[in-house]
Amino acid sequence: MKNLGLILLMICTFSSAFSQKDYTVNGTTYQLKTEVDGSMDLLWNIINGNYRYFVEKDSKIIELTNTRSSNGNYQEEYINTLQQLTDNPEINSKEVKLTLPSLRIFINSYNASVDANYAFTDTKIKLKSRLGLFGGITNNPFVENPDNATTALLGAELELFDDNIAKRHATFFQLTHVLESDDLQYSTTELALGYRFRFIYTKTFNMHANLKLVTLSFSNSTTTLEEGGETVEKSATSFDAPVIFGLGVDIKISETSFITLYYNELFALSLDNQGNFSTNIALGYKFNL
Repeated sequence: MKNLGLILLMICTFSSAFSQKDYTVNGTTYQLKTEVDGSMDLLWNIINGNYRYFVEKDSKIIELTNTRSSNGNYQEEYINTLQQLTDNPEINSKEVKLTLPSLRIFINSYNASVDANYAFTDTKIKLKSRLGLFGGITNNPFVENPDNATTALLGAELELFDDNIAKRHATFFQLTHVLESDDLQYSTTELALGYRFRFIYTKTFNMHANLKLVTLSFSNSTTTLEEGGETVEKSATSFDAPVIFGLGVDIKISETSFITLYYNELFALSLDNQGNFSTNIALGYKFNL
């Protein structure tokens, strides 16, 4: 185990060493990482606790600065520096922020404008949404159900995801209503906030794990007492963070729509299974908004 730890430490050390190089700027040597490599390079590192950014063009390295004046206002020298280096009125440096994502976008755009063969990956977040409707059956595995009776469920879901740099991840808001049946006189309406991870992801098919993180439930139940056969009706409202685990599959059927299959409520971190393995299965339809 000690040898493995030493090997991992050496790998990390060598990886860090190869990912940055020494550059001399105005007589001072810095170890800098290359963020963008093209007609103009973007170099950076954290030096003495501060983010420092540099650009290299025509073998000349210039630091991008944003110092304060005597009255405390930022002078934004980096904007004029970028404008002079690019000299392109179609690329507006005035909107650039002195942050790694903003500088990356600006310099990639410049490199693409001067080199038709320059290719880069767009790192802007592109938030998209899907609306889904589904229906199925459930045996309410976290509710007392001695006969393991199943009943119908209906639901709707709004899914939010980034279609660019975090395609495998999504957040969803789900509304589910479980109907009462003769065999199980229990119904509930649940609002849930959850997280989804697509561990298999292709253009036409993905399989994902679902975690219901927070739920707000409104339930009604009818219980018949053994003595006298009297029935007791109960209503309850509960707010929980149950972390309920489930699985799902999305199958693309057109450019904007999917057939989806859920197998939910397999287990939960803070809810006890009442003795019945989950039979929470639903089939639905999703479409891009």
